[in-house]
Amino acid sequence: MTVPGVLAPLVRGSTWRRAVFLLLGGVLALPYALLVAAFAQLLGNAGVPRPVGGGLLLVGGGLAAVPVFLAGSRALEIAAARALLEVDLPEPAPGHRIDRETRLRSALWIALHLLTGALVLFAAISAFPMALVFLAGLAGVDTGAGPGDGFGPFDPDRPVVAGLAGLALLVALGYAVAGLGALAASMAPVLLGPAQAERIAALEARSARLAERNRLARELHDSVGHALTVATLQAGAARELLDTDPEFTRRALRAIEETSRRAMDDLDHVLGLLRETADGTAPAPTAPQATLNGLDRLVADTRAAGLAVESRVSGALDGLPAVVSREGYRIVQEGLTNAARHGRGPVRLRVAVPPGRLEIELVNALRGTTGPGGGGRGLDGMRERVLLLGGQLTAGPEGDRWRVRVTLPAPRGETR
Repeated sequence: MTVPGVLAPLVRGSTWRRAVFLLLGGVLALPYALLVAAFAQLLGNAGVPRPVGGGLLLVGGGLAAVPVFLAGSRALEIAAARALLEVDLPEPAPGHRIDRETRLRSALWIALHLLTGALVLFAAISAFPMALVFLAGLAGVDTGAGPGDGFGPFDPDRPVVAGLAGLALLVALGYAVAGLGALAASMAPVLLGPAQAERIAALEARSARLAERNRLARELHDSVGHALTVATLQAGAARELLDTDPEFTRRALRAIEETSRRAMDDLDHVLGLLRETADGTAPAPTAPQATLNGLDRLVADTRAAGLAVESRVSGALDGLPAVVSREGYRIVQEGLTNAARHGRGPVRLRVAVPPGRLEIELVNALRGTTGPGGGGRGLDGMRERVLLLGGQLTAGPEGDRWRVRVTLPAPRGETR
């Protein structure tokens, strides 16, 4: 190992930050040191009765131990360890009670931090200045030290020996600080790691984020996929009839424009949900979400794309809970998209709202003898939507037709 490699731990920025962390523990240990000195003087005073001194010692010791077990002290130590030790520790979960094992771990960490910090602080205010004085004497600087001011090898009458010993002490002190800092960084995850409740809360938050990401992925797949399918069908029909039916071509191009614009609105809505604000919360949606109130428009767009749709609606769609209406719209949209991609028309669509539930059924002819009339990722997305709402979905071929049946619970009075 080269000399620069040996000295590397002494000049790293992480070593200096860890030294600040250790000195912080020494500063926090000062009140405890003063308390110990005060009680030592009190108990050494013969004029103070022993029972009184012992009672005060018990009270003072109890009060001094309380901060070590507080959740706030643990939170401060975690913040200091993250900033100065550069340890990846999760933030304490708010509102979760800390168990006994976690309190004991954090109390042990704080006690060790105070102890090592006190040792480093003592070295910094005693050995460190003394070593600098004898190094200055080696350089010929008058430090005012005279005979009898030495300590062991630190003898002003022998400046070379004193200077080399001072240099060795500084190097040893630097390595000690680097070693203690590295030890603290390795022990912080063990003693300041999350409690069981915090681990569960972190897992639940991660699951919620993943569920939201999956939901947004379904939103993109259903809305944009449907728009692209409809636009593709309309463009193909317009190309075939460009010379023979210009009026149909104009209508198709107008429908493509409107479909694309609505798809951009849906895309803007989903991206708005993904975009986080500075405080980490999602902003308000930039566009309203589609519901079954827009079913007529959805069916009309699908018909304009050239796919025949026979639609039958029974019951009040506007009385459905908002979440059921939104997911129901996406299910119908995906069903029509799958029918246009994989099947052939006409498509029979039935939407019914009997008491307490929503029923959706789509039936279309299969295209050829192989392959489903509606499947792939779209069908998986439909299953996920139905499962999240506690509903039921059946999908599969029935003879030469593909049938999708969906039943969703729709309790009255919910507006989510």
